[in-house]
Amino acid sequence: MTAHTPSTSDNGTPGPRSSVHPVIAEVTRQLTERSADTRAAYLARIREAVGQGPARTSLGCANLAHGFAACGVGDKLSLAGDVTPNLAIVSAYNDMLSAHQPLETYPAVIKKAVGEAGGVAQFAGGVPAMCDGITQGRAGMELSLFSRDVIAMSAAVALSHDMFDGALMLGVCDKIVPGLLIGALSFGHLPTAFVPAGPMRSGLPNKEKARVRQQFAEGKVNRRELLQAESAAYHSPGTCTFYGTANSNQMLMEVMGLHLPGASFEQPGTPLREALTAEAGRRVLGLTALTEHHTPVGEQIDEKAIVNAVVALLATGGSSNHTLHLVAIARAAGIQLTWDDFAALSEAVPLLTRMYPNGAADVNRFHEVGGMAFLIGTLLDAGLLHEDVRTVAGPGLDRYRKVPRLTEDGELVWVDGLAESADKTVLRPAGDPFAPDGGLRMLEGNLGRAVIKVSAVAPERHVVEAPAKVFADQAELQTAFAAGELTGDFVAVVRFQGPRANGMPELHKLTPPLAVLQDRGQKVALVTDGRMSGASGKVPAAIHVSPEAEAGGPLARVRDGDVIRLDAVRGTLEVLADLGDREEARPTVDSSAGTGRELFAALRGAVGPAESGAGVFGH
Repeated sequence: MTAHTPSTSDNGTPGPRSSVHPVIAEVTRQLTERSADTRAAYLARIREAVGQGPARTSLGCANLAHGFAACGVGDKLSLAGDVTPNLAIVSAYNDMLSAHQPLETYPAVIKKAVGEAGGVAQFAGGVPAMCDGITQGRAGMELSLFSRDVIAMSAAVALSHDMFDGALMLGVCDKIVPGLLIGALSFGHLPTAFVPAGPMRSGLPNKEKARVRQQFAEGKVNRRELLQAESAAYHSPGTCTFYGTANSNQMLMEVMGLHLPGASFEQPGTPLREALTAEAGRRVLGLTALTEHHTPVGEQIDEKAIVNAVVALLATGGSSNHTLHLVAIARAAGIQLTWDDFAALSEAVPLLTRMYPNGAADVNRFHEVGGMAFLIGTLLDAGLLHEDVRTVAGPGLDRYRKVPRLTEDGELVWVDGLAESADKTVLRPAGDPFAPDGGLRMLEGNLGRAVIKVSAVAPERHVVEAPAKVFADQAELQTAFAAGELTGDFVAVVRFQGPRANGMPELHKLTPPLAVLQDRGQKVALVTDGRMSGASGKVPAAIHVSPEAEAGGPLARVRDGDVIRLDAVRGTLEVLADLGDREEARPTVDSSAGTGRELFAALRGAVGPAESGAGVFGH
């Protein structure tokens, strides 16, 4: 099987072009200026590594022999010389998680394609992959955010043998892709492609699943009926089909040029999916320092690529988790992205998609009606993306207007995508958006700074002013709900859920009870220094409050009855009380041990604030 990768000459006629929007240009300018010193230091480091060449060419004989001892005779002969490129495969495969189960067969596909193209590919290492869907509401969720940094370190261990000229990263879900990219950027002199698995086939509609969850919270259906609904929604290999963090990851990898064009949402188990996997290996082979098209990932992920990522996140109403992950990714490349950049870009970027939880459609429907090719094309035409970036498909983001297809002869080619959205209830052009601004907004006030996702929140609920009800964790709120104690209007304050306190777990179990109360006519909102799921929905939630309560943030001094005003229109988060003379509360729930949490004490002690990406590196 051969592939015809789009190039400048065969890219077809692009749509009408616009100069870069002035807000996009100004945010990029400020970001570049702010990052000048750290970016320069990062580039100097990776350029020095490029100059040193593949270390295996200077490895001692015993070192090198260890490096290819398990290879076949042909690969040993190739790696003993200094001209055959060797690619690392780093994978998050495990067969428990539906999104990662398809990755089991990818290394063999990649090795075969790379070998036929004149290179060698070795499985360099595996990284852990946990599922937030399984750990929601459990102690294991308190390891989730830190797993991102563990994955980054694991990827670095895999690449540390200095045997490689390029890398392929196999991963899909929430913390896995950001962790793999942070790890790859620590070896930024290597060209790197990300290889997705694709979404599972559509099952029970996500809106129906959410309805059954809410009915269970109200006691209207039993556990057996709830499990039937959940199993009909999550039913086969592939990524969950709602537009949460996992699928936001895939969208971001494509708009940053780390996927091949159109690769993000092709379902697993298809001939096209296998062809794209094989071609990813061939493409990286053509981007190594041994070629004239050398494209190190650390050069590729520059300020323009980071701005493109934020724009696409806003335009799609993507996961709020990426206000943490993109900041951490950018810092790994020496780029000082801030929440203020998100806020500034949000004012200029329209909302172009409606996918659950922001609409009824899933990612399969988005892919069918135009998908990434249409989204990128319309954002480019509106001047909302930088076109002049480097990608694994070659220079220029225009290439991502194309979609992959297989010819009758099995050749992989890229053809023009849809000129118009096939369903404007799901995907719209930039000139006819669902909303004039992005789905994420920043809040600031005397309670600190926070993030709110408003794309799924009804406009009449964008402002909530009500007395606080303070909880130590989400279990305490659920208990109060079950006891019928959550009456009247209120703002739920769930504190000591930040990274220093307990690893900043997602609090997705809060969504059903709060949604029930909201549907009963109560005005409710959530304020927390924890996270919500990438699938957080219709209840207004000020999340990632920074500084967190454990770090002495104002949340630690809020008491029951204090009036809190959450105003997503003005971008403010305020308590209408004087907190100055109050003592700080302390956590009443012990998260220091059990389910492996004792092993993560050092990370809780080293982690930075949410605004800096909630990571343990370089904050």
